[in-house]
Amino acid sequence: MERQPIQKLFLHGLMRLRQAVNGIALSWESELTVRIHFLAMIIVSLIAYFLEVSLFEWIILFSLFGLILGLELMNTALEALCDFVHPEDHPAIKRTKDLAAGSVLIASAFAVAIAIVLFVPKIWTLFN
Repeated sequence: MERQPIQKLFLHGLMRLRQAVNGIALSWESELTVRIHFLAMIIVSLIAYFLEVSLFEWIILFSLFGLILGLELMNTALEALCDFVHPEDHPAIKRTKDLAAGSVLIASAFAVAIAIVLFVPKIWTLFN
């Protein structure tokens, strides 16, 4: 196996990074839910900042942000692929899309539950 020069590997890595950033930009442009999740991330971050959450709590929040946004992008990609492969309505395509959307919903619901567990005691102490 021939070794590739470092410059070629670096340029290849930059190209892959550019493609990934392009995917994020495409999802931002085309998907309202992506923009909603980004807005929620900003709001939660502001609340966390003002409630002075701990480093460990920030780690939890950032992990949830990454999980939800990653699932949202995967859902978007899967929907685009399904629409390309079978543009007409089809029960199997609907099932696939619904399952992918359900994964985002489950992660989001658990993220809200975790935010409640993290924030409510802190808010409670502010008002008592």
